[in-house]
Parts: sequence; structure tokens; C-alpha cells
Amino acid sequence: MSPKTGLMQRFWKPAAVTGAGGTALAVWFEELMLFTQEILALIFLPILAGLIYLLDIFMFKSRLPKREDLNNSTTRGDHR
Repeated sequence: MSPKTGLMQRFWKPAAVTGAGGTALAVWFEELMLFTQEILALIFLPILAGLIYLLDIFMFKSRLPKREDLNNSTTRGDHR
């Protein structure tokens, strides 16, 4: 029996346990990161929607008629 074979026979169980534990830990960490990503997406979705809504309000606010435009009779009904 060669020394390499004896060493492999002696340490195959700890190597298998460590390998399986490392894989389980990696899968658990991956699942935790995916869950965190989904929770963060649910938190930031309303915030980003609110920012887009405010941008829409501020950008198109200039299209609304002003009070002085409505009171000015020279521009009322003028479509030229």
C-alpha cells in the first residue's frame, strides 16, 4: 500500500464532511443574498416610483396655465 492511498483512506471522511458543509454554507449564503435582494427591491420600488412621480410633476408643471394667464383677456382664446 502506498502512502498516498493510506492518507486518502484516512482523511476521506473529514474531506467529504468539509466539502459538503462548505457547499451547504455557500447555498445558504446564496439564498440569503437572494432573499435580501428581493426585500430591498420591494423597499426601493415605492421610493423610486415616488421620485419618478415628483419628477413628472416638476417637469410638466410649466404646461399648466398660470393664474395671470387666465385673468388676462388678451391671451384667452388666442390659438395662433
